[in-house]
Order: sequence, then structure tokens, then C-alpha cells
Amino acid sequence: MSPRRISTAVALILWAANAHAHEFWISPETYVTPKGGEVQAQLRVGQEFGGASYAFNPNRFERFDLVIGDQVIPVDGRLGDTPALNMPAPAEGLITIVHETGDNLLSYKGMEKFTKFAKHKDFEWAVQRHAERGLPTERFMERYRRYAKSLVAVGDGAGADREVGMKTEIVALANPYTDQLDMFPVKVLLDGKPRADAQIELFDKDPEGEVTITLHRTNSEGIGTFPIQDRHEYLVDAVVLLPLDAGDPTKFPVWVSAWASLTFKVPDW
Repeated sequence: MSPRRISTAVALILWAANAHAHEFWISPETYVTPKGGEVQAQLRVGQEFGGASYAFNPNRFERFDLVIGDQVIPVDGRLGDTPALNMPAPAEGLITIVHETGDNLLSYKGMEKFTKFAKHKDFEWAVQRHAERGLPTERFMERYRRYAKSLVAVGDGAGADREVGMKTEIVALANPYTDQLDMFPVKVLLDGKPRADAQIELFDKDPEGEVTITLHRTNSEGIGTFPIQDRHEYLVDAVVLLPLDAGDPTKFPVWVSAWASLTFKVPDW
């Protein structure tokens, strides 16, 4: 572990740029709600587990669901709704909120920003690979998409997270609302297969709002564990970068990144 402390068109461009530069996550208004209560959550983009929220906009996402057991219930909303999720809880138990954005493009003016991103997210190999592929070092593009999940408890909160079929995702291997654990296990998947030796970035927010960031790695089975504490909120983040050959590298993206996140909060045991 290594801790470390307008116009519509213009708005969409700014949103896309900010979304790539920072983490994207689902932020429930409350992680525990009584049986028959409401499930409410913001969609957030920012740094160090703090940032701006975005309203419900079906033009920006491919999928927005509540998953409970074998049920998959599409989120029902209207353009501009804030919070983006505001629905009656469909049942008692553990609910996984699932959100998949659409594709976005980012244009790099030069290698500096790309190199910084690659180092931060554990893709330093990509800088050399970029040169080996003979790609432009100025004005090149990356395509990216976000795959977010969040765990909320309704009533007793009983149940389990599961794989929901996204390209990449983080699956909780324990229930933070029913299992009293010191170490929390997750599995990181890409195309339904475990990502071995993948970097996990963990954002740990304490009850006073202070955030600690640590880095962890998955084992050969794609499983990573990290310590958790009562009353702390967690954002788990894992990113994969893949080469992309979509055509002329001066006109089409040359890399594609997929961002997985998972949020939950440990109750006061």
C-alpha cells in the first residue's frame, strides 16, 4: 500500500474532459434505507472522493439499473433530474446500482498528459508502446467509457453483489451491511474474466470527511483485499487501457480506456 494525500455543446465537451481527468462514481444520498423507502443517488466526477454531480441524462449513458437478486430494474427518470437516481426501493435486501456511460473522446495535445495518466493508473508500458506503434506524439485521441456500481442496503440489506455483464466491473465478494470484516474482498473483471495483477485505487473517507488514498493489487484470480472500518465510505477504482486501431491515427482514437468503480459504506457496527 502507498498512501497519498454555456452552450449545451460546450457543456458536454467540458463534462467529457473532466470525466476523463478524474474518477467517476455513484454517490448514494444514503447507503442504508428502510424497507419501502427511496433509493437516491448522485452521479459524480471529481478528485479525492469529492466532486460535481450530474443530472439524469439518457444521452450520456448506455445503462442505468437497479440489480437485486435476479431482478434488473431500469432506472426511471426525467431529463435533468437531480439526484440522477430517485426511485422507490423495489424490494428489501442488497441493491447494486449499475451505471454505464456512453463513449467519450479525449484529445491529447502532447505526450505530457498521456504520460502522467499512464503513470498514475499503472500503464507506464503504454508510453513505450505508443512510440513502438509509431503513433503521433501530438494531437492524438483516446476513447473511454465508465462502468460504475454502488451497493446500498434496503431494510435488512441481505444479499450479495454479482457480475452484471459490463465490459469491466468490480464485484464485491462480501456484503458490507451484513458481514463484519476487517478486510474487504473484491474481484476485478474484464470481459467477464479476472484481471490478474491489476492496480486498485482505494479512496477511504472517514466520518469527518477526510480522504486517504491507497494502492492495492489483485492476485492471480483477480481478487484484491483492503482494510475497512466502521462508518467509513469507500470508492474502489480500477482502470484498464487497451491499444486501439480504428484507422488513421490522426483522425481516430489510438487508445481505449475502461474505468470500473464501486462504492459502499460500512455501517456503525
